[in-house]
Parts: sequence; C-alpha cells; structure tokens
Amino acid sequence: MNQVSEKQLNEFVTACHRVASYGLVRSSSGNLSWRVNEEYMLITATKSWMGELTREQIAICRISDGTVLNEKKPSAENGFHFGILRERSDVNVVLHFQSTYATAIACSDRDYNNFSVIPEIPYYLGRIATVPYLNPGSNELAKEVISAMKEHDLVIMKNHGQVTVGNNFDEVIQKATFFELACEVILHAGNQIQFLSQSAIDYLRQIYLKSNYSKR
Repeated sequence: MNQVSEKQLNEFVTACHRVASYGLVRSSSGNLSWRVNEEYMLITATKSWMGELTREQIAICRISDGTVLNEKKPSAENGFHFGILRERSDVNVVLHFQSTYATAIACSDRDYNNFSVIPEIPYYLGRIATVPYLNPGSNELAKEVISAMKEHDLVIMKNHGQVTVGNNFDEVIQKATFFELACEVILHAGNQIQFLSQSAIDYLRQIYLKSNYSKR
C-alpha cells in the first residue's frame, strides 16, 4: 500500500521474529505494533505467530480512528495499542509479551511492587504498573492499560502478561528482556533477595532521564 513501504513491512516482520527469538512470546501469544509515520501503524494480525509472521499477517491501520486499510484483522488487543500511540507521542512501538518468569509473577497472588534488583530496571524502565485481570481484548482492559501507560513504560496485566513501550524495536525488546531477567532473579532468590537502595534507584533513574533529555 502507498501508506507503508515494502522496507517497513520487512522491518516489522524481522522485529516480530526477533521478539520470538528472545523467548518473549510463544505460538500466537503476544502482539506488536509500530507507528510508521504520523498517520499509520502496523500491528500483528489476530492469531498470528510472531515467530513465523509473514507480511500477509500484518494489519495496516490509521492511528486516529483505528480504521484497517488492508482488510487484515488486527490483534484482539488493538485497543490499547491504538490508545497508547495516541496518548504518547514519544512512543513508536508497543509490545505485549508473555515471557516465562514475568508471567509467573503476573499470575502470582503476591503483590510485587519493587523490581529493582538489577540497575537496568530503574535505569531503563522506572516504576512498574500493575492492572487487574480483565477480559483479553475488552475495552475495560484497554482503558486500564492506556491509563497506566501514561506514566509508566511497563505494565503488568494480572494473570495475562506484560505490555512495554519504546521509541524503536531495540528499546522494547531490551525493556522486555531486562524485565524478564529481573523477574527470574526475584523468583530464584526468594527470601534471600536484595533490592537496590532507594538512593541507587533515584540516581540511576535521573541519569537515564538526563541522558534522554540531552538527546532531544
């Protein structure tokens, strides 16, 4: 289509395959979207397997109203993809993933509110939000995720999975893999876990924010 180039379609396919290669999704779980310009976005089609995605499994949509332009049915979670891209001009990529350890925590009856066991969490992600379990693909879930994502870069959906955002594909993959690592450390360490001090957390976050501000 004229709205999207062949190169962009190929880049999106490659990104989906990369997400799967890191173990962030399995079979048809998870979904990915990408703002290709001010008007249009790409999103994985419903029931597609990201690890085996083809160009024929990509929905091309108008961001402003969600109109599908190429007759492909977008992921059932398209509601929060559209909403996040509309709300946050700094975000170009949205990833819903279901990696093993992070999803184990999402399915736990314990309320986790601190994931700062490695420097990468406060540096790249900051505070993590959690939303309650709501039906997948529902308007209620989309509203909760969109609201939480206004001030966070990663949201845990209870008994479901995670959503993270970034400026590009590398950023979202890095955020998702670092979060998965932190969750693995937390679950393996158990009662022996040692979190970073608040002063260390604050320092790392400020360094990250200053670095990003200087790039503007």
